[in-house]
Amino acid sequence: MEELLPDSVVSVEALGDDAAEGVRLYPEEEALAASFVHKRRSEFAAVRGCARQAMEKLGVAPRAIARGDSGEPVWPAGLIGSMTHCEGYRAASLARSGDLASLGIDAEPHQELPEDVIVSVALPTENERLRRLAERDPSVHWDRLLFSAKESVYKAWFPLMAQWLDFLEADIDLFEDGGPAPHGAGAGAFAARGSSAGPTASGAAATGGPVAGGPMTGDFVSTGSVSGSSRGSATGNSVTGGSLAGPVTGGPARSGGFRATLLVPGPVVGGRRIQSFDGRWTVRQGLLATAVTVPGGPGAA
Repeated sequence: MEELLPDSVVSVEALGDDAAEGVRLYPEEEALAASFVHKRRSEFAAVRGCARQAMEKLGVAPRAIARGDSGEPVWPAGLIGSMTHCEGYRAASLARSGDLASLGIDAEPHQELPEDVIVSVALPTENERLRRLAERDPSVHWDRLLFSAKESVYKAWFPLMAQWLDFLEADIDLFEDGGPAPHGAGAGAFAARGSSAGPTASGAAATGGPVAGGPMTGDFVSTGSVSGSSRGSATGNSVTGGSLAGPVTGGPARSGGFRATLLVPGPVVGGRRIQSFDGRWTVRQGLLATAVTVPGGPGAA
């Protein structure tokens, strides 16, 4: 995850289903998790363990991560962040609010997206691009990557707008490193950490609001399924899939960037309304991940 984000962002990842061992929940978190089944509680605790380690890396004393009215994580003053988990993987990415306006991350099993989901989340223009991408490189599940990119866009959008964004209100243009960038994307707009070429999230432009149409549960990180035409039918931010095929280590098998053009009025950041978010993606052994950052820091509306 860290390679998808600028240097100002700290990321902590955990692999395996025992990642929650040793993670102590604060009383307010215990209250949130009281009704969870064992698996859900483990996910809830493990991803908070990642977030607390990220806080320490930023020099902030670990503390509870509450939930807002819409299920969003409530970060300590002065921090922004995002969390994600899927089968066998958990991650949290945090930054100081003076360095970025917002960020969003998502991880998914690298598997084909169920047909009843893709029809609910992809625009006709996106479906055509997915067809062309699959013809060029059938080894990537582009449909799942599109879904993940929309989740990351939503997570970056919601803290700025505090309102839902439907899946069909963001038009995502995916591309591989070395391939043509979306129209209007400036050179270097998608540069990854430590990379001199390819897209960079640190130059992302922002647009629009959340990619969803209704409430989400579990701090935007619960594993669930999607049906219907909007996020109002989503039970979480990860579509159910199988376990990872292997460890998330080594260099990425595939990587690239994406531009999300928001089809509704975007947030005002630093006195400027922005209508697109730029992000990065990677695919490794059995897992794909996406990330979006919105520059701006203080003054974001």
